[in-house]
Amino acid sequence: MQIAFVIIAVAIAILLLFLFLIFPAPRRHPAREVLNGRFIAHRGLHNINKKIPENSIAAFFAAVEQGYIIENDIHLTSDGEVVVFHDDTLKRMCGVDGKIEDKTLSELKKLRLGNTDENIPTLDECLEVVNGRVPLLIEFKVCGNSRALCEAADRILSKYKGEYFIQSFFPQVPMWYRKHRKDICRGQLATTFKGEAVYKRMLGCMLFNFLSRPDFVAYEHTYASHPMRRLVTKLGAFPVCWTLKNQKELKEGRKSFSTYIFENFRPH
Repeated sequence: MQIAFVIIAVAIAILLLFLFLIFPAPRRHPAREVLNGRFIAHRGLHNINKKIPENSIAAFFAAVEQGYIIENDIHLTSDGEVVVFHDDTLKRMCGVDGKIEDKTLSELKKLRLGNTDENIPTLDECLEVVNGRVPLLIEFKVCGNSRALCEAADRILSKYKGEYFIQSFFPQVPMWYRKHRKDICRGQLATTFKGEAVYKRMLGCMLFNFLSRPDFVAYEHTYASHPMRRLVTKLGAFPVCWTLKNQKELKEGRKSFSTYIFENFRPH
């Protein structure tokens, strides 16, 4: 009888610890309703065939014209400026070697995106283009500088009058916002990270939610049935999916998610 009691007590303790680790924000941030049912243009409404590269001023203009929420990505330059760019390295989009965090803003401004006339915009330039006309979903790209990036971005965003949300694969970012800017709706990006390091697989299972208590979870649409993703949604996290590439994927995504990050097609 005593052994059975101990086993039950241990099982309950493990369950409570598990729930503590994965629970999202207990609040229901009102800004989540802005996301509900909306389409989010991944890195802007880009089309390289029309000389509109991803994360460019032209891509942001195009998304605003169509009324889409804009997803973009931010990095910190070596001289502390916040720029809009996805990759850690410059090779794919600019055709040169080097990491974006190792370059100054003036060095980056000399480069061009995808053989077009567009250059790498700053976050300030992006905000000026959007000017509150559509919401922004800003992904923080961390290269060992999460605090510096959050502080630099917040100095800019705190003056912005438009609606925006933040997200990152790195729990340190929504954790910073949880501590310093509780008013901002924050999200955790994730996928299964199948075959990758244990730390990343734990992230895919939402086991770091205790750090950030995200308002929403943006999960790779391919793994909509992942049990941990579904459980965290049932516990209150608003479900966002990334990144849909065609109408068929959108049809499937609608079964499990409430907001849809897309690219390379026009959703309807």
